[in-house]
Amino acid sequence: MRRLAGLLVVPLLLLSAVACGDDKASDSASSTNGAPAITAGEKFGEKPTLAKGEGDPPKELKTEVVSEGDGAKLKNGDAIQVNYLGQAWDSTKPFDNSFDRKQPFDLTLGAGMVIQGWDKGLVGQKVGSRVELVIPPDLGYGKQGQGEDIKPDATLVFVVDILKATQIPASAKGTAVAQDNIDLPKVGTNTDGKAPSVKIPEVDPPKKLVSDYVLEAKGDVVKETDSVVVNYVALVWKDGKTFDSTYQTGKTQTFPLAQVTLKGLKDGLIGKTVGSRVLLVVPPDQGFADQEQQGIPANSTLVFAVDILAKM
Repeated sequence: MRRLAGLLVVPLLLLSAVACGDDKASDSASSTNGAPAITAGEKFGEKPTLAKGEGDPPKELKTEVVSEGDGAKLKNGDAIQVNYLGQAWDSTKPFDNSFDRKQPFDLTLGAGMVIQGWDKGLVGQKVGSRVELVIPPDLGYGKQGQGEDIKPDATLVFVVDILKATQIPASAKGTAVAQDNIDLPKVGTNTDGKAPSVKIPEVDPPKKLVSDYVLEAKGDVVKETDSVVVNYVALVWKDGKTFDSTYQTGKTQTFPLAQVTLKGLKDGLIGKTVGSRVLLVVPPDQGFADQEQQGIPANSTLVFAVDILAKM
C-alpha cells in the first residue's frame, strides 16, 4: 500500500518541493549559543533575517527559544500552524519562507509530514513562541539534498513562529446517518479510532461525485480556504482494494484544501462539518482520469471514507 499524499496535494516545503527565495541575509554572525543570529525582524510575527553560520555547524539538533509564548506545549499528534524561514547554515540566502506568501504552513506534529528535525525540534515548545532550529543532515535531507538550494549533507536553519495548535480526536463522533442507498458503499460507524469498514456493492459506480455523511457532527463548516486534519481509508471501486489508509500508519494527514489537486476529494469535503465522517465516491473525471497512478488503474472510480477531525 502506498501513501498518495503527494498525488492528492500540491507538494509543500519539507515534503518534497522547495521553492527558491530571492531574499538576502546578512554577513556571517553568531548568537551566543552558536546558532546563526537573527539580525533583523527578531520579534514574533516579523519576517526574520538570518546571518550565515560561523565555523562548523553542530552535529546534533539544536533548538533555541528566541521568545517564549504562553500557550500550550506542543505534543505529537497536534495539528499546528506556523510561519517559518529556512536557510542553509553556510548560505546567505533563504531557500523558502512563508512570511512573503502570507500563508502559514499547517502540519500534524510527529506524523512524518516534515523532515525529522521539525518533528523532533518543535515537540515541547509553546504556542506563541519563536524558535530557531539548527538541523543536522541526518534529520534533514541527508546525502541526497533537495533541489538546487539544499546541497547534500546540508545543515539547515529555520526560524519558526508557532501560531496555534489543536488537539486531534481519535475519531469522528457525529450522529449516524441512514445509509439506505443500496447502490452506494456502506461505511462503518465505529468511533474507536480504528479504520471503518467499507463495503462496495457489486454494481456500476455512480457517474457523479457522491459526498454523503456517515456520521454528522455539529462542528464548523469546512471552507475551501481551510486546512483539514483527516483520517481516511481509500479504495478502488472495481476491485474493492485499499490503496491508501492513514490508519495503517497511525498518523493523520493535513490537507490544505486550496492545494488539493484531486477535485472530487476537495469538492466532497467543502461544506461538510468538522467532527463528521463522510463517504466520497469520486468518478474518474474528478479523480485521476485516464492516468494510471501508483497501481491505480486508469479511469478508476475511487471511494474514500474520511473522518474530518479538525480544521486549521
